[in-house]
Amino acid sequence: MGISPWTLLIVLLIVLLVFGTKKLRNMGTDMGGAIKGFKDAMKEGEEGAKEGEKSEPSKLEQPPEEEKESGEGHTIEGERSEQPRDRHSS
Repeated sequence: MGISPWTLLIVLLIVLLVFGTKKLRNMGTDMGGAIKGFKDAMKEGEEGAKEGEKSEPSKLEQPPEEEKESGEGHTIEGERSEQPRDRHSS
C-alpha cells in the first residue's frame, strides 16, 4: 500500500494553505543555503586533509614543565576533607 499521487497533491495543497507560498519559499531557500554550505564545508575539509597528507609532519613542541604543587588542600579519592560529624549531637 503506497501513497497515491492524489494523496500527495491534497497534502501539498493543505501545506500551501497553512504556511503560504512566501513562507514555503523562504524555508526552501534556507534549506538550500544550508545544504550548499554543508557541501562547501565538506569539500574544504577534504582538500585540507589532502594537503595535510602531502606536507611534511611538523615536529611537536615539548610542553613546559609544570610547577610542582605542595599537595595541600587536595584530597585522595575515597578520603573526606572534613571530619565526619556525629549524628547524635545537635
